[in-house]
Amino acid sequence: MTDGGQRRYGPLGTALVIIPTYDEADNIQPVVARVREAVPEAHILVADDNSPDGTGKIADELAAEDDHVHVLHRKGKEGLGAAYLAGFRWGIDNGYGVLIEMDADGSHPPEELPRLLTALGGADLVIGSRWVPGGRIVNWPKSREFLSRGASTYSRLLLDVDVRDVTAGFRAFRKETLEGIGLDSIASQGYCFQVDLTRRTVHAGYHVVEVPITFVERERGDSKMSRDIMAEALWRIAAWGVEGRVKKVLGRGENRSGNRPER
Repeated sequence: MTDGGQRRYGPLGTALVIIPTYDEADNIQPVVARVREAVPEAHILVADDNSPDGTGKIADELAAEDDHVHVLHRKGKEGLGAAYLAGFRWGIDNGYGVLIEMDADGSHPPEELPRLLTALGGADLVIGSRWVPGGRIVNWPKSREFLSRGASTYSRLLLDVDVRDVTAGFRAFRKETLEGIGLDSIASQGYCFQVDLTRRTVHAGYHVVEVPITFVERERGDSKMSRDIMAEALWRIAAWGVEGRVKKVLGRGENRSGNRPER
């Protein structure tokens, strides 16, 4: 498939849906079942941070019954970013062509996965977006919607990225995209991890597509969002923005040509 007649994209290969978990015992079985129904050909990796509530044990039971389900047991709670990075590396090492980020709590509808994969046929990264036409959220108070929209606008302006939902966590990457953005140098965690991936992908010249999704607030379990996570995001995004402008002034900007870097 080509991108506007300019670039030709190769086949996607097998997709791996990475689901980080910490205390998601009530959610992991139903979300895995929904993923398996939505995209039967895809594989699933549950990256569990040694959940005290037994999420890892439930995931092991699911994997024992289904050869499309795998479990990555981690030593402890190290943050969303670290879990995804470990999942990315596991997926790349095991030959998967597409790496998908998805929450365990059902807020990212697995039924939208086919649309993300279809769009990835002509893109390097596809984001399931709440803030493009057709996207919407369910069961959020207006205050939280305002905060999320504001965070995306703040990030977009400071980092000069033409993406509406910069902080979204429902994403499908081609393997080559992740290999090209420097996973080994990513240190960000929590909320700003997604912002970091977005800016790296855009600034490296990869093609990003947003498709509208319906984001549904979790019904079971507790949100992992905290003030500390938000504070980290604010100062890191500001620092990246300053760094990018300094590089631009000095003539050492990243590849912003809009063309995928040559391999």
